[in-house]
Amino acid sequence: MSSNDVFVASTAADAGAVETIVNHHAHLAGRLVVLTDAMLSAVESGADFEPARLAALGFLTGELLPHAAAEEKSLYPAAIRTEYARPLVESMIAAHRIIGSLAERTRTEPPVRAAASGHALRVLFDAHLTDENERILPIVAADPDVSLVEVTHGMHELIGHHPEIQPEPTGSCGCAESDTEDPVLDVREVPHSIRHATVFGAFNAIPVGGTLVLVAHHDPIPLLRQLADRASGRIDVGYEQRGPEAWRIRLTKR
Repeated sequence: MSSNDVFVASTAADAGAVETIVNHHAHLAGRLVVLTDAMLSAVESGADFEPARLAALGFLTGELLPHAAAEEKSLYPAAIRTEYARPLVESMIAAHRIIGSLAERTRTEPPVRAAASGHALRVLFDAHLTDENERILPIVAADPDVSLVEVTHGMHELIGHHPEIQPEPTGSCGCAESDTEDPVLDVREVPHSIRHATVFGAFNAIPVGGTLVLVAHHDPIPLLRQLADRASGRIDVGYEQRGPEAWRIRLTKR
């Protein structure tokens, strides 16, 4: 949802479920930024493309596509109880099919085309999440005859589970010798309500020793404190720019 939206849920519990789902969406979007940028960077620099491809595919097949399937199984049937939502749900399912096709192209195409497919998937997914957050979820949550809490109960694929940031297994760090550019996450246009969750998801996607460049419109001290807590202190923070129009901060996982 945008920061200016007024959201009406039938119960406080459903309002909490909406917040949980929206935050999970932000996690997914943040991770997708890092993983698709890694593929583009590998192509541009001439680095080995396959590690970036495999990391992206692991996320797509292990998290993003199961999330889409869970939506079709539980969330969308709840939405189409409201008859005018049916065309919207049909368009959302069509978007899932395109996302699946782009994921398959990311798996099978040569590096340049695979990276382009990954980027296209990211653009489509961002637009898709906007529709989910601002149109689908309000319909379900406002229906007094549907409990969003019950609809999403026990569905990790739909609501997510975000444990504290853990170190990568020994030998999995691919940063020290990498000649690819560090991924950049510009949160200045991300709604404030999901900004932190987006950064958490992006930071989770980088390997130990990897760096995420965060661009913000102010010094995000509370966010950095939360990130350090989640990472159990395994983070180095370095400022590249301190205003006045933007802050650029290098976040390195250790």
